[in-house]
Amino acid sequence: MHSESLTALLEALLFAAGRPLTTKELANATGLSLEDIEMGLEEFRHTLADPKRGLVLREVAGGVQLFTRPEFAPYVRRLLQPVERVRLSQAALETLAIIAYRQPITRQEIEAVRGVRVDQVLFTLEERGLIAEVGRKDAPGRPVLYGTTPAFLRSLGLSSLNDLPPLPVVRATHDTGPA
Repeated sequence: MHSESLTALLEALLFAAGRPLTTKELANATGLSLEDIEMGLEEFRHTLADPKRGLVLREVAGGVQLFTRPEFAPYVRRLLQPVERVRLSQAALETLAIIAYRQPITRQEIEAVRGVRVDQVLFTLEERGLIAEVGRKDAPGRPVLYGTTPAFLRSLGLSSLNDLPPLPVVRATHDTGPA
């Protein structure tokens, strides 16, 4: 397959998918080798590097996805006039952060960190596709283990959990009493 037609094929697949695709998915869809797909993606990135293009190819959630150039975001927003996005509560954000940094983790372990019940928050996060059951802990009662999903990575624009910012180091202070 010629370089130009491979680039056009990859562009069509990525556009149609509307989600991150792995090189393996692209290879399966095209019948080409992983090496050919890698070369085609590199050529496509080069093509999209032209400032006259409106799209960029980014690595997200373990795959590649087409995005509009950041400078065009205000126009795209205006065109699509997005409905007010439902925001996550502070409790949901805190719970999501605990899961993201400590996964896999059980409900009981999350509650131990937060100090409050999280049943409803977990339900909300699961319903929105940000977390999912990833297994069962080998402990009495075999509690559910939770982890984040590719939708979580996409929503934050991350390639992997390794891209999460590091947690700040908190140092405990000890009161030694009156001096």
